[in-house]
Amino acid sequence: MKKHLIIAALLAAGAPATAFAQDYPDDNAPAEATAPDGTPAYGIEPYVGVLGGYHSFDRDSEFGALPSRGKMNGALVSGVAGVNIPLGAAFVGVEGNATKGFDDIEWEYGVKGRVGARAGDSGLIYASAGYQWVNGKRGFSDQKDWIYGLGVEVGPKDIGLGGVTSNSGVRLRLQVDTYDFDSLRPMAGVIVHF
Repeated sequence: MKKHLIIAALLAAGAPATAFAQDYPDDNAPAEATAPDGTPAYGIEPYVGVLGGYHSFDRDSEFGALPSRGKMNGALVSGVAGVNIPLGAAFVGVEGNATKGFDDIEWEYGVKGRVGARAGDSGLIYASAGYQWVNGKRGFSDQKDWIYGLGVEVGPKDIGLGGVTSNSGVRLRLQVDTYDFDSLRPMAGVIVHF
């Protein structure tokens, strides 16, 4: 069922692309379209970033709870890399992460797709879904399952720091994910777009 929902979401995300793919005679071609931040409306936008946060699992998650430790949880430091494909005011993308955990989490790594809207001068609002591997320690097992999330990125100009970087440069990211709807994984950090 989850696979069907993800496929439907990806198809719905591709619908705006068909709306923008219009043929114009050469003499009636519109001026080059731009995104809200003044960058090209279409193309490829790679990025990298560093995030920090905390992952707390429910007692009824597939990791369970240990009598001596309770439920699985731990702080995280995550490196992310991905690419966005702007579609006018919307975008789609893919992102990978490699995450070092602390306490009960050894490592997490995964990949997910993103779809959302471009907002303000350089902001993004998005939903994401993908697959995440979690390696436990201190008696917790290694598992893999679906991960879902919501997030927002804001650029310097959006928060009153215009002129600090270029339009596509540094953005602050806030996101919250859930591992198979059995955990909360709030993360915050800095993303650098190229």
